[in-house]
Amino acid sequence: MGKTMGTVSQLLATKGHTIHAIGRMATVFEAIEKMVAQNVGALLVIEGGNLDGGHGMHPCGMLTERDYLRKVAVQGRSSRTTLVQEIMTPRLISVHLDTAIEGCMDLMTRNRIRHLPVYDGAELAGVVSIGDIVKYLARDRQVQIEQLTAYIQGGEMAHA
Repeated sequence: MGKTMGTVSQLLATKGHTIHAIGRMATVFEAIEKMVAQNVGALLVIEGGNLDGGHGMHPCGMLTERDYLRKVAVQGRSSRTTLVQEIMTPRLISVHLDTAIEGCMDLMTRNRIRHLPVYDGAELAGVVSIGDIVKYLARDRQVQIEQLTAYIQGGEMAHA
């Protein structure tokens, strides 16, 4: 069919633009509590600013479950005294609303990451995860299957 997979903008239109974030000076315990409460595997780490939306957010890293496991749990550090900035992944790789889903998958694979901040110009527009991409692609494939099924059934009925 030659159909492309779509863009980050289309994915966010389905998923939503909610950004789960934490300040860099918060404790790891606070961050883990937030991840559990919001049922997410990562938080965008913010340098000051507003934690409730894209406006005024200044991302400075990402904190993931893996960061916690590797840098706190395994090393015997205390999540109540260790700060987010001490264990976060500081290097952010981001995409824009017009980035193709294929481009996101390529970036994630090459950089061994699972989350990408999304920008609309200079403003933060959301975060996409590998799970979001898998769900989007599964929905997209289901729509294609339904369209092909309707076409085949319609075609058979026309010949009957």
